[in-house]
Amino acid sequence: MKIDVLTLFPAMFAGPLDESIIKRAREAGRLDLAIHNLRDYAHDRHRTVDDRPFGGGPGMLLKPEPIFEAVESLAREGTRVILLSPAGRPFSQAIAHELAGIEHLLMVSGHYEGFDERVREQLADDELSIGDYVLTNGALPVMVIIDAVTRLLPGVLGDEDSARDDSFSHGLLEYPQYTRPAEFRGAKVPEVLLSGNHAEIARWRTEQAQLRTRERRPDLLKQTFYESGIT
Repeated sequence: MKIDVLTLFPAMFAGPLDESIIKRAREAGRLDLAIHNLRDYAHDRHRTVDDRPFGGGPGMLLKPEPIFEAVESLAREGTRVILLSPAGRPFSQAIAHELAGIEHLLMVSGHYEGFDERVREQLADDELSIGDYVLTNGALPVMVIIDAVTRLLPGVLGDEDSARDDSFSHGLLEYPQYTRPAEFRGAKVPEVLLSGNHAEIARWRTEQAQLRTRERRPDLLKQTFYESGIT
């Protein structure tokens, strides 16, 4: 998979994307990742990428010209251009799976008060948000999405079952997990996990995942029922 990122803050990406699973994916050739400075596509003396909005109002908007030039330079047939914006559809594990199947993603990180609307109308294939809160710019959301997508690429994780059993992969939070010792400060591992009965263990895990989701994220259960046609 190839991912290009267009941002005003390329230095922000240097640490998180050079460690752990993403680092291994890049070294193994599973992920081809490139970070591009939007100012490189602005040609005036000050490399201007923003301007005041028509009609007045606070803040500045990202101008269309540098973004159009950058996208037209970096995109190819089959590229999905994604804007990171509070107005985007909420990012989810299902969308991560969707994006993991695309050969080339071009992610455009927002800043200031957002994008000139013509960027949305004429360039963007998708618009994503990672949550209902305000961040300084779109760099962190881009990193979150890259991380979530990369771990789903074939061969990236040492154990492919890890991704299948993650929280949200089946519309549920993950069940409780335990490791050695079997007893710690008076708290014991549930007997069923020590039984060796794989059918009973699977049943217990499903029940616990449903219980945890019902207690902590009932909205996920409602969404699962909605998507399956259950009312």
